Parts: sequence; structure tokens; C-alpha cells
Amino acid sequence: MRVFNFKVALVIFSCFVGGVLSADSGSPYLFVLGVAQDAGYPQTGCYEEHCLPGWQDARRRRGAVSLGLIDPAANKKYIFDATPDFPAQLYALEVEAPSERYELNGIFLTHAHIGHYTGLMFLGHEAMGASGVPVYAMPRMKEYLAGNGPWSQLVNYKNITLKALQNEKTEELGSLRVTPFLVPHRDEYSETVGYRIDGPDKSAVFIPDINKWTDWQTELSELVKTVDYALIDATFFADGELPGRDMSKIPHPFVVESMETLAALPVAERNKVWFIHLNHTNPLLNTQSEESKLVREKGFNIAVEGIRLGL
Repeated sequence: MRVFNFKVALVIFSCFVGGVLSADSGSPYLFVLGVAQDAGYPQTGCYEEHCLPGWQDARRRRGAVSLGLIDPAANKKYIFDATPDFPAQLYALEVEAPSERYELNGIFLTHAHIGHYTGLMFLGHEAMGASGVPVYAMPRMKEYLAGNGPWSQLVNYKNITLKALQNEKTEELGSLRVTPFLVPHRDEYSETVGYRIDGPDKSAVFIPDINKWTDWQTELSELVKTVDYALIDATFFADGELPGRDMSKIPHPFVVESMETLAALPVAERNKVWFIHLNHTNPLLNTQSEESKLVREKGFNIAVEGIRLGL
């Protein structure tokens, strides 16, 4: 399988998506830092044909899902989810919004699966030795971090400061508003949330992990109508993607199911959707695959690193 090249993506997409060219524009925006499922691409222990290009060429590797949120007017920046690829993603955010101007004003966590919070370790005593980085977390997530090592050491050493979130309670961040909302998912150590992110002009929802849409009380098509961008779980393209596995036991919504759920929407509404959180087996990692072409033909988008979405 041919795998997407990040540098090509950055050149092609960052020039026009969302109408934002750079942090110098003055308007807040989302900046995509990673698009892969928790374990990234290529995945540990995978030496199949679709993973080999990533092992053989570091330029083809893809980091786990993370978003930057940049507010030029306030000189602040935020990160959604601290992934195992946090060092590289923090550097990408640094290049986009340098610390000499932009303060890292918070990390928002979705849940306690490895691709979404373990990057916090790089803020710790053995690495950055950060001081008081605000980490926004739901009640169970906050309790888990405070009560279990090595995460509790980050709290005790004051590398991070835990900030409590509540379901559907909005955090006011100047001209930005961030609202967590509970979604159904495997919740072994914490609850799972998506986020609504509102800027002065536009809004987005970010749902990197969720069970089947039918397990959720919210109607996906109605949610899409209420925002300008919907970055949603696209872990697997279709059933059968994992040979020898009963994929009903891995209840992410397949991309084909999401497209069918949203098929009745006008093209302008479908164009709000950005598929993200791609497993290493997902053919959407190759933007030239037949599956990728089908997604675009149906009016949907596939997230890649470097995309800017103006708020």
C-alpha cells in the first residue's frame, strides 16, 4: 500500500483549507497535528505489506490523533489529546505558533486510552520538567491521573495542574469556548468525551473515539448541521479490515456506516465532515486509494497533518 506523505499534505492542504494561511492572520484556528489511531502508523509489531513503507521511510509515518488550537489575538495555544507522539507534535505546534509569542495554555484530554493521554509523560521530571501546564480532564480522568503513577508524579511535582471539566459545561477561553460532551466508548479508566469548539465565527466538533452511532442518543446528521467542521472517528473503513477478528467486538463506526448515516445530507453539509483517527489498516491513509477517492466523491474529507480550520 502506498502511504500518504506528510510533507506533500502540508503543501497541498495548508494553503487553502478553512481560509487561514497562518497564525499571522489574527483569527483562531484548529491545526491538525496527528490523524492515526492510538498506536500510530506503522503500528508496533506490524510487518505486513501495508505497514512496511512506514518502517522503511520515516517520512511516511503518521502520529496519533491530536489537534492544536491557536488563538493569535490572545497569544495562546492549546492541544487536544497528549499522544505517544507528543514530542514531535509539540514541535509541529511550536513551528506553527512559537513559544516566544504563544503560551501553551492547556491540554484537553478525551479519555484514558494510550493514544490520548500517555504523552503527558514527556512533561515530567525525566523529560521537559514543565511547570504547571493546565490539563483539562473529566472527573474520572482527573481522579485517575491524580491517583495513579506515573501520572500522579506530574501532579506532585507540579509539572501539570489538573483542571476539572464537567459534561456539557463550557470552558470560556477568551474568544474561544470549549465544551466537553460524553460519548459511549470503552471506559475502563475514565469516561470518554468529544469536544465542541466555538470560535468567533465558526465551530467544530471533535470525536476521535466513539462506539457505533446507534449507541449514542445524539443524531449524527443533526449534530453535523450545527457546526462548520465535524472531525469524527474513522478508525476502520469497513468490516473485514482485520482478518481473523470479529470486528463487532471493536464497535467503532465504520467509515462506510458514517457515510451511509449522512448520505441524505446536502453536499455542503457532508463537506463539513473530516474523517480522523485512522487505524494502520485503514486504506484512507493512502489518499490515492480507491476508498479515499470514494470518500471524496461522496463529498466528505479525510484529515491530514497540517490542515488549518478557521474558527
